[in-house]
Order: sequence, then structure tokens, then C-alpha cells
Amino acid sequence: MGFIIFLVIVGVGAYFWLSQDSSEVKQRGKNRSSEQKLALRYFLNDGCLQKKPSDQAYDELVASMIAEKKLTDPQTALDKLGVDESEVTEVKPIYLDGYVFGDKNTYAKVGNDGLWRSSKYQASWIFCSATHVYLYQYTFNTDEDGKKVVTEEYFYKDITNFSASSDTVEIPYWDKKQKKIVLKNVDSTRFRITVPGNSLYCVMAQTDENEAAVKGLKTKLREKKTN
Repeated sequence: MGFIIFLVIVGVGAYFWLSQDSSEVKQRGKNRSSEQKLALRYFLNDGCLQKKPSDQAYDELVASMIAEKKLTDPQTALDKLGVDESEVTEVKPIYLDGYVFGDKNTYAKVGNDGLWRSSKYQASWIFCSATHVYLYQYTFNTDEDGKKVVTEEYFYKDITNFSASSDTVEIPYWDKKQKKIVLKNVDSTRFRITVPGNSLYCVMAQTDENEAAVKGLKTKLREKKTN
């Protein structure tokens, strides 16, 4: 009987310790939702006796947030822009998305699969009418309520260039050996719309489909400027 009680105590104790959060998570997790706390645990829990969500668990969290906001649905963007689908048929609607790196208040981590993830995600839609280029962009944080929504429209004649580039950005990274946040360089691919005196950036994955989409936009811009 005593041995059984001992096992129960050990089991409860192990569960208690395995449920512990780092001091960073405890401090930043106050008044956060369960989803936001999961994100904090993913980036900040690195102790051997702390809850550490898997890469898959974090990916599923981000996917659920994207689905909740209906960001992959072009109609969501069109409604925000106040544009009808029939008006934007010059090119196929372009969807770009990915993690945002480089913001000082954004966490980042390299997963067991070798992929970098951050606590900020961005989704952008680009549409083209006969006279305008429209952009809808939604950026949100996974560890808090922060978000930014951008809606823009440009005349072709006012656009200087469309381009895509891979930049090296400095990010805050939780180093589990040093037990503190350090800075690390990470490559980030972005699409850029350049107008006189300003540029707007969209995070994008470096894929053949996205490269073809950027090429198509450049071709369309040249056509409009020569007509």
C-alpha cells in the first residue's frame, strides 16, 4: 500500500514539474488566451521539465488562426477593399503569406525540422484591375492580440517597380543554453511594391508559383506603362 502511495506521489510530482512554465512565459502569459500561451510556450519553454509544444502543434495553432480570420479566402480581402471580383481579372489573384522576422518584439525559433518560425504571421492578397493594383494585408501575432490591417490601391502609372528579394534580418532568438534572448541573422524573402517615396513589403515563400506570380505582375506593369 505504501509503495502504491509513493508511486502516486511521484506521478503527481512529475506531472506538476512537467507542467511548469518558464519565468518568461509566466510573466508574459498573464491575461493571455490558451492559444497565446501555447505560442509563448513554444518559443520560451526550453527547460527539461517544462511543457514544450511540438513544431506540429504550433503549425496547427497558426493554421487555426488563419482559418478563423478567413485569410486564405480572396473574398475576405475583396470585401475589405470594397472591390467586386469582376473588376479584378487582369491577373489571377495572388496570395502571399509567411512568418515575419526582424521585429524586436517578435519571437523566433528554428524547429526540429530545420524551419524557422516566429510569433508574427502575415497574409497578403494582390488584385489587378484594368487601372489599379489592390493590396490587402493582414499581420497578426500568435502570442498576443496585436494585429495590423493594410488596404492599398495604386494606379499602374504610379508604381515604379515590383520586385522580390531575400534579405538577411536580425531577430531576437531565445538561446536555451544562455537562458536569454540573443540576436541571430535569418534569411527572409519579401515581395515589394515601390512607389515614389515609399515601398510596401509582403512576406512570401520562395516557391516557383510565387516567382511566376511576381514575374506576371512585372509583365502586366510593363504592358500598362507602354499603353
